[in-house]
Amino acid sequence: MQFHQFKKLYISWLATLFFVSGSGLVQAKDFDDSISYGNKYPEWFKELPFHDLEQAREEAFRNGKQGLMVVFGTQGCSYCEVFVKKSLGDPELSSIVKRYFDSVGLEIFDDAEMVSPNGKPLSIKQFAKKVGAEFSPTLVFYDSSGKRVLRVTGYQSPKRFKHILNYVINKHYRVETLSDYFRHASVESRNSRNKYSLKHDSLFSQPPHMLQRGHIATGQPLMVLFEKAGCAECNDFHKNVLANQGVRNTLKEFEVVRFDSTDGKTAIRMPNGRLTTPASWFKRMKFSRLPALIFFNGKGEQVLETDALVKRQRMMNSLNFVLERAYEKNWTYQRFARMKGIERNMKQRMSRN
Repeated sequence: MQFHQFKKLYISWLATLFFVSGSGLVQAKDFDDSISYGNKYPEWFKELPFHDLEQAREEAFRNGKQGLMVVFGTQGCSYCEVFVKKSLGDPELSSIVKRYFDSVGLEIFDDAEMVSPNGKPLSIKQFAKKVGAEFSPTLVFYDSSGKRVLRVTGYQSPKRFKHILNYVINKHYRVETLSDYFRHASVESRNSRNKYSLKHDSLFSQPPHMLQRGHIATGQPLMVLFEKAGCAECNDFHKNVLANQGVRNTLKEFEVVRFDSTDGKTAIRMPNGRLTTPASWFKRMKFSRLPALIFFNGKGEQVLETDALVKRQRMMNSLNFVLERAYEKNWTYQRFARMKGIERNMKQRMSRN
């Protein structure tokens, strides 16, 4: 489907929505991405008629703030809605953000022209791609000079968001990664009380792992999963995502390899042929949370990666993004997910008629 056809279908679908909740937003209790009426940010976010982030940055500096917080979201993103409601809607956290940053919300598919924090003109859609807003929401922090100091992807719970704010406000990014900061700040120690241990799953291929691919596609893509013992979110991923029969059936099309992100001893050969260890690979990817996923096509080319929170529907979209080779169309994950959301809801609507 061409983009103009996709856009026409999307607008038509929004115009005929009849299941929107009284608040104007579809409920997103299960983090299932679906089409909602809009993508709303808090009223204290800055309104920028010409999307001039350079001017916004300079104004923030004049007002004694550290810089900008830019939030990339999109319509139909339940993760965005929950983040706005629970994290940005938390009075303590919103007070911290307003004190140290001016905040701007951008729609990642917007074709409108803008100016980046360092003064370069481009479209919002190009800007989103440039900063790597692959999964929404994506948060990007800029300092007073326009330098990007942190990007985090996916839903951030209030507790995790507070630590992210502390990391940026206190400029820990100058001396350590966010992942190291979380460990040093004992963010994960509370979760370590969880008795989760690395679980065996029949989906996982057994060592020794032969991950290297050639230039000719093998016909079987690869999914690499990083997790570790004591990880509460890893436990939830197994129980509510990997245990889902639809997910399991789709994963049979992949070679699935699981690594302990703390394993610095086991030698493995990456799909590109390089030798490394799971811990080194995890660190090289600059992941800051678990579980984390990397997807490769049959040629061993990396086509998608994320350490964002992934629930069942987002997992299915990620798998189908790879299987349907949407990356060959130069599509982002989020564009693919929106298309699937439209198709899914259109089918549901027709089934009710």
